[in-house]
Amino acid sequence: MPAPRNDFKQALNDGRRLIGCWSSFAEAITAEIMGTAGFDWLVIDGEHAPNDIRSVRDQLMALAHSPSHPVVRVPVGDTALIKMVLDAGAQTILVPMVDSAEQARDLVRACRYPPEGVRGVGAMASRATQYGTTAEYIQTADEQICLLVQVESRAGLAALDDILQVGGVDGVFIGPADLSTDMGYQGNSTAPEVRTAIADAMIRIKAAGKAPGILGTTDEARQAYLDMGAQFLAVGIDVMLLAQASRALAEKWKAK
Repeated sequence: MPAPRNDFKQALNDGRRLIGCWSSFAEAITAEIMGTAGFDWLVIDGEHAPNDIRSVRDQLMALAHSPSHPVVRVPVGDTALIKMVLDAGAQTILVPMVDSAEQARDLVRACRYPPEGVRGVGAMASRATQYGTTAEYIQTADEQICLLVQVESRAGLAALDDILQVGGVDGVFIGPADLSTDMGYQGNSTAPEVRTAIADAMIRIKAAGKAPGILGTTDEARQAYLDMGAQFLAVGIDVMLLAQASRALAEKWKAK
């Protein structure tokens, strides 16, 4: 039996638009709830949420029967950490703060078995192979791994064309908050200079045959990014959704 088909990767390759959301509570039950909402993909966030490999694994298990594809964002592009996340069963990895083609090439190698990569060959005892029942996993896993890299700095934008030439990178996710801060706007991603930079990056990513992605947390930003050509768009963060809805509810009824 080969590795499971990565439908998210196939959808990106087919040019389909995919709508997703962040999952930042680091809890299996909230991931499971988010998995019932109907999003195409969900980010299990290991960069800014309090996740470890066990909580990532548990959320992957919670989403196993959901139509929402889990995308695991690692905190840093570390080969050993990527190996652990892949062995836990992730097929799509999102890596923050990628500023060079050399970094991107290292990430591709981390996601692949030798001789093309450096991923350790120990998955037969892991969840990725259903504990050894996916007998052809090692022979077939590489082609089902989807690698998304985040470009979110001026250095990353300067190196974008080189990053886009790296085979094995399936998509490039623009980080608007980090990018705007690096450009001197302290998180204000609506600044005209930032919006221009994002739009230009989207065009270059698409022209290179890669999928452009981004996160928007307001209707104005979401529509703007869709108009720019975002193919995989995250439209919210679960923590923000709960905070906003609960505060609005309390304010409404306390005012009665």
